Formats: sequence, structure tokens, C-alpha cells
Amino acid sequence: MAGSAREYHLRCCACGTTYDDDGVRLDCDQPHPPALLRSVYPQQLSRAPHDTSMARFASWLPRSRTIVTGARTAVFRGERLGRHLGLRDLWIAFNGWWPDRGATLATATFKELEAVAVLARLAPGERRTIVVSSAGNTAAAFASIATETDLPVLIVIPLDAWDALAGLVRVGPSVRIVAIADGTYEDAIALAKRLAARDGYVAEGGVRNVGRRDGMGTIMLSAADAIGALPGAYVQAVGSAAGALAAHEAALRLIGDGRFGRHLPRLVLGQNAPFTPIHDAWDRRAATLAEITPAEARERQRRIAASVLGNPAPPYAAAGGVREALAASNGSTFAVTNDEMATAMTLFAELEGIDVEPAAGVATATLAHAVRAGAIAPDETVLLNVTGGGRRLRPRVTVPQRPALVIDRAQLDIGPDLIADGIGA
Repeated sequence: MAGSAREYHLRCCACGTTYDDDGVRLDCDQPHPPALLRSVYPQQLSRAPHDTSMARFASWLPRSRTIVTGARTAVFRGERLGRHLGLRDLWIAFNGWWPDRGATLATATFKELEAVAVLARLAPGERRTIVVSSAGNTAAAFASIATETDLPVLIVIPLDAWDALAGLVRVGPSVRIVAIADGTYEDAIALAKRLAARDGYVAEGGVRNVGRRDGMGTIMLSAADAIGALPGAYVQAVGSAAGALAAHEAALRLIGDGRFGRHLPRLVLGQNAPFTPIHDAWDRRAATLAEITPAEARERQRRIAASVLGNPAPPYAAAGGVREALAASNGSTFAVTNDEMATAMTLFAELEGIDVEPAAGVATATLAHAVRAGAIAPDETVLLNVTGGGRRLRPRVTVPQRPALVIDRAQLDIGPDLIADGIGA
């Protein structure tokens, strides 16, 4: 993705303060409750005519340095799945590895769209190491793109995410991975925050990073390109809900463009029970997420099969966050059990001919729930975001690899300087 002078700015969703983008800004400086920043681009979308990758939408991506990518979302009619569910106009945005269909995300996850955009957003003179926390898929994506571009990245993961990552991605010398034995996603987030506070490091920021949301926003742009208009409903499984917010923000921009319709797609979001903080809050129309103890959160996280959805602190109540997006789009949420997820994964593979990741199984089961509940009508245009799939088509990395450092959860209280020393940073 080619770099350019920044032709956009950042705007706070709470107070409207605008900022020039320095490549790493995550928050507004004004004193107010939590709020997301949002990228503001030239009003009409300009598409590169001969590029089929995410770089086709470079005019609506935050970019400052050159990152060459072939990452592409495949958007196609889900005719067999649609017939099975009683939908006449189902579209699938497949984010994974399925070259025969045109999907070319080498790490088999939509997180690759995030990684490309976040790293392309960095100023050319940025020398600090980006610190990323992940439950698995984000780690694979950042490890892959940072290895290809030789950019320094420090990634913190639960140890149980390591084997899948190491079998998918060759981790290069610019990438350091810290794995927490018996750790959760919440533990990874907390440790990454401490490490990012050290000199020479900077937090990537997760959902607060506009690069993440705008990179994933290309999924909605690709869909509008293929369909010719915005869909009536958008279905996805969520943890942080960065992808859902990305779709919502991209839809707002497309409405402002004027060529793709005037109505926001309804967000139809699924979570993996029993860890369903967004669903629980929205089902009650609560102003904030319910408070639960860290021990209870960890217990629930360990019981979900789609572990990548175990984000403990999604931006639900923040200005520009999940609650506002659900309200603005008249959206709905659903809880999906592990058994329902597994059934949906099998169904998708049988009907559409490709394996999908557990989170995509949650999304497919959410779609079935929504149809049965009448939240999606049989004749409306629906976009199902399959956030990961095709991993079985990818050859496994067979070279032995190890994290830079493995620490026990009981060791998390040791100083970040000692941890950094342990990884040779």
C-alpha cells in the first residue's frame, strides 16, 4: 500500500476536536469521558481501478509509509447457505485464504487488514517498537506483516495461542513474542500496557487505533463495490467489536459519498456464551457493561470455544463506541453456545465448501438466530462477515519456533524492565 502525505485528520467522537495524525495517536487530549477518535477523509471514495487488494481503497486508509500487500476480501453471494436459512439475498465477505474465490489473506484472518493499515499508518520516522496484545489472530497477522516489512513489534499472547500462530507464520527477527502460561486475553492486555509505557515502546492501542478500524472497514467497502449498494444488515461475531465499528464507520462514509444508499446497515452481532458482555448490556439497553469480578471473567473466558472473542473491555459506552453504533443502526445482539458454533462451522463447510474459524461459526449461528427471531427479513440484502477461514488450505510452518519469552501468570507482577531484559529488548 503506497504511502502519501496525510490527506485526512482525526476527530474526537465526543467533543469534535480534530488532530493531524502522527501515526500513533489513540485518544483525545480534552477532559471528557472515554471517546474514540475517527478518521475523516475526502468525502467521495476513490478506488484504484486495477488493484483488487485492500489498497484499492487507499483514499480511505490512514497511510504514511509504503507497505505492499495483496490482502483481499472476497465478496460473493452465499446462495447455498442463504437457501438453507431462507434468505434470498445473502452475501458473504470471506476474510481468509481461499485464492480460488479471490480471498488472499495469508494468515487466514481479517486481522491482516488491521495489521497492514496500522503499520502503514506509522510515520516514516517512527522508531519505537509497537506493542500489541492478542488472543491469537491479531498476533498472527502482526507477526506476519511486521516480519515482511522488518518493522519492530512486541506481541503479548496467552501461551495457548502460540501453537496455532507458530504453525501459520514464520516469525522474523523484528518480532518478539511474550507468551503467558495459563494466561488469558485480559492478562495479555494488561502486560502489553505495562510494556508499552517503557521508553522506546508505544502502544498499538487495539480498537482505539483508527488504523485497525479503517483497515477492517475495507470489508464494507468491498461489499458495497460488489453489491452496488450498502446491505440492509451486517452480521459478525464480536469481542472488542472493532470489526463491527469498522463496518459502521465505513457505512457512514459511504452514505456521505452518496452513491451507495442512504440507510445504515443494521448491526447484528453475536458473542460466544457464556462470555457475552456486549450482548448482556445491549439486551438490557444498559448504559455501561455489567461489572463482574476478574475471577468470574476468566472463568467465563475459559469456557468459550471462540477464545479470540474473549475481550473483557470492549468500548461499549465510549462516545463513538458499540452502544452508539447499535442504537444508530437499530441493531441487535445474540448469544451463541459452543455447540451452536460447532454446528454452524460444519454447516458452512458443507454448504459453501471451505473451513471457517470458530468466530466465523459464531457469526453464522448468529445469522441463523436472527432469521428465526425475525431480526432479519427473508428478502433483505444481508452481509455475513466471515472473519477467518481457509486455514486448512495453508501449508503449516514446520521450522521449530519458540516465543522470545514464556512467563507464568504468577510472574506478571515482576517489573516490565525485567521482562524486557528477558526478551533481549
